This record gives sequence, C-alpha cells and structure tokens, in this order.
Amino acid sequence: MAPFGEPMRREQGCWLGWVRLPGYSRGIGQTVNKGAVATMAAETPTIVLVHGAWADATGFDAEIRALQARGFRAIGFGNPLRDLAGDATYLAELLRTLTGPIVLVGHSYGGNVISMAAIGNDQVQALVYFNGWMCDEGESQQQLLERFEGSLVGPSIRPVPFTGPDGSEGADLYLDPDAFGEAFAADVDSETAAVMAATQRPYAAAAFAAAPSGPPAWKTLPCWYLLGTQDRAIPPALQRFMAERANATIVEVAASHVSFVSQPEAATQLILQAVEATSRSQP
Repeated sequence: MAPFGEPMRREQGCWLGWVRLPGYSRGIGQTVNKGAVATMAAETPTIVLVHGAWADATGFDAEIRALQARGFRAIGFGNPLRDLAGDATYLAELLRTLTGPIVLVGHSYGGNVISMAAIGNDQVQALVYFNGWMCDEGESQQQLLERFEGSLVGPSIRPVPFTGPDGSEGADLYLDPDAFGEAFAADVDSETAAVMAATQRPYAAAAFAAAPSGPPAWKTLPCWYLLGTQDRAIPPALQRFMAERANATIVEVAASHVSFVSQPEAATQLILQAVEATSRSQP
C-alpha cells in the first residue's frame, strides 16, 4: 500500500476519508515535514505501470517486486479497457493524487492510455512502452495494423455482445484461448499462457477502435521503448515505426507481445534507464 495512504471511497466527485497506516506520520493533503517530503519526491519518482488488453496488473509482478526492492513506489494501475478517452481520464485522476515526479509505463493498448493521461501533467517525467501502441492524434490502432502486416490478433478475436448500464449495446473482445499462446504469449511456458488466457480481461471494441483526440504526450516527453522482435500481435516493424517517430530510446528483445512477462529483467532495466536519465535532468 502507498506510504501516504489511499482513498477509501469516492462519492459525488469527493474523496471521503483516508486510510492511515501505522508507522507513517503524513496523510495525503497534510503539510507536516513538507520539505523532507519534497526532497524525497524529487529524488524518487513513483512508477505507474499500465497494462493493456487481455491482461491485468498482476502481469507486472516481477517488475514491481524488482522496483520495490530498489526503494521505488510502484503502482499497478487497473486499466478499465472500456474507452480510450475514459481510461486515460481515469488514469489522469489517479496521477493527480500522487506527489513528486512520475514515470509512466504502458504495455500494448496501455501505451495509448499513458500517452493521453500524461498530457498537461508536469509531474510526468518519462514514458516507457513495452510493445506499446503510440498512436498519433486521430490515428487508430486498426489503421496502423492495416499498414503493417503480420498480426495474428485479428483472426483470434472473439467478440461477446453486452448491454451497458444506460441500455447501449457494445461488444467485449476476447482472444480465443486456443490461439492465445501463439498470438499473444508465444515465448511464455504453456501452463502460464493457459492461465493468462483463462484470466484475460475483456477489451471493449470501443477502446480498440478509438483514436487519440489530441496531440499525445510522447511528442513532448522523453520516451523509452521495449521492442519485442517476435511479437505476433503488434508487428515489430510497426513497433519500430511508432518508436522511431516518437524519437524513443529503443531496446530490442527476442520476445513475444508480453515481453514484460518473458523478459522481466530487460523490462525493469528499461524503466530504471528512464528513471536515471530523467532524474539527472532535473534541476
């Protein structure tokens, strides 16, 4: 749990109450020991990891453990996977509750979410992408996939219709369990891939089809990109196109779409590289 506390619940736009943890003297919103807290925040960023479609934050287990062992606060964000604008707003609201600098990490669709959520937030110092989408304003994932051949995701998708609370109809997209390993996690052992397929989070078709409505943050923030050269979901050539367009620092790994699962050390080191580079640049 966060050392400065977490909100208990939110009603009508207001946070009601805070969890006070034993051994800590400061809750969010208090001003005691402000100078010490500001100094610590300037030196130690909070790292927020955002998962993509057909996954959840537990996939970052190895990275979070490694970061925590090094003294960082790491948060595995629960990405709703409902709508790009809404998902980004949800993340942006969480970021506003944090103090000090922030490094955002996004996998796959989570890349688009961090690119939008970071807009206008001066605390965000760096963006890190694991096989991540980096769509430009008005550019959808589908449009890019049509330009770069090789993805196995399209034929593997199985839509499931649903009715929203307001009566509107939509569709959740799942990956066929029989195709999950080959299309999504080819370099993960078969037992783990089977569990990932069984626990996959549904990805709303509205989120898949959405495009950023404004200039993404990767146009103004330093970026790092972990490129999986064996990815069969987002073709490596497409990953390279997006990363080079954003002037990102690229690290290639012989990995599937879930590089952060199969190559956790490389993923962690890339985060640390971004932290070190942006920390040095702070006044």
